[in-house]
Amino acid sequence: MPLSDHEQKMLEQMEQALAAEDPKFASQMQGSSLASLQRRRWVLGGIGVVAGLGLVLVGINTTMWVGAIGFAVMVASAVFAATPPRRARLGVVRADGTAGPAPKGAARRKGGQKSFMDKLDERWERRQNNW
Repeated sequence: MPLSDHEQKMLEQMEQALAAEDPKFASQMQGSSLASLQRRRWVLGGIGVVAGLGLVLVGINTTMWVGAIGFAVMVASAVFAATPPRRARLGVVRADGTAGPAPKGAARRKGGQKSFMDKLDERWERRQNNW
């Protein structure tokens, strides 16, 4: 459920007050952006590919197994670089102020909320009935 305008303004004021009071903590709480995470994955993947290539070249002069390990490192590094970073799991803040992990499964559908597929089915039915 989106925040109201008043709630958004209050949240912005709280963020500004926190940044003014403790800028180091505020910058840590912002975290790194998705672009910087992806850039870091590309750099680490590139380093892994180069290291794997080095192992392949060493494996040519020594044994086949070192080359095979180097190839596996290259492939794993390329896959690591190509996949998007995982999103952080969001938790739940309880009424007493403590935080905990989010409930699993269909806990979101409590209170009469419909699933995404149910909403799509209803829209389809409405379109069919309007024709």
